[in-house]
Amino acid sequence: MAQNELLDVKGLKTYFYLEDKKVAKAVDGVDLSIKPGETLALVGESGSGKSITSLSIMKLVGKPGKIQEGEIVFDGRNLVQLNDKQMSKVRGREIAMIFQEPMTALNPVFTIGNQIVETLVRHKKITKEQAHRHAVELLRVCGFPRAEDTMREYPHQLSGGMRQRAMIAIAISCDPKLLIADEPTTALDVTIQAQVLDLLDEMKKKFNMAVLLITHDLGVVAEYADRVMVMYGGQIVEEADAETIFEDPKHPYTSGLLESLPSLDKEVDRLGAIKGTVPPAHLFPDGCRFADRCPFAMDKCRMANPELRQTEPGRMVRCYLYE
Repeated sequence: MAQNELLDVKGLKTYFYLEDKKVAKAVDGVDLSIKPGETLALVGESGSGKSITSLSIMKLVGKPGKIQEGEIVFDGRNLVQLNDKQMSKVRGREIAMIFQEPMTALNPVFTIGNQIVETLVRHKKITKEQAHRHAVELLRVCGFPRAEDTMREYPHQLSGGMRQRAMIAIAISCDPKLLIADEPTTALDVTIQAQVLDLLDEMKKKFNMAVLLITHDLGVVAEYADRVMVMYGGQIVEEADAETIFEDPKHPYTSGLLESLPSLDKEVDRLGAIKGTVPPAHLFPDGCRFADRCPFAMDKCRMANPELRQTEPGRMVRCYLYE
């Protein structure tokens, strides 16, 4: 593990064992690392393995899923080797997660205040009174003008954007070193999206927190990410800093994603589209997983899956075009 990396994932494989002896290789040999204070965006279509990667880091993969092999080294410890009790001390306190649908992540029968206070009392070992004061302050920081009133409200009484802010307040309550944000703005309208993402960015800078941002929205990536990893078929297909990815995408899949974005600079009759869909994880082909949808596919692409290789410093691509 490099000296200044907070999270270093190596060779992560998370497989789901289905009926008829089928194996879904949802995450298949992923390497990723994040430094303190950095935002790494994990990008790709639904079904590419982004969320399973994040759930694997949190060790929240349920049956029939299993972390098959690999290391998840966080702050010097391999999380794969921790038992449930040890891992429950890491979750919430050192690694926090914001899920894409706060209505299912927040408990509907407890007030917002109750849910923040419970987290603080459990992890910070402070009294309920101290936790209550801290919770009110957190809600203010997260943009609740009536913080005291919000403490007494239930999730269903808040709008989607406010529920997401409440989730952020719970997530940052214990000053985590790493925050995983899984599609944190999916169900929100554009102005609220921007407010929520600005808030996340502000918290990241304030607490020097590392952020793993999982999204399919490239506009969000351009605005907030330092580095980008593009994921397809359970594997990383390209990695570079955000500016480089947008200026000079190498992998045909990355190019396809960018061509599907509207641009203010050039006028086009039709936006690009990538034909087909991501294959189910138990039906990945032997060759390159993108070959059936790729305009540049060659015979060897269908024979063997290319390795992820460095094309220049800080730049990784999984494609035979760059060998």
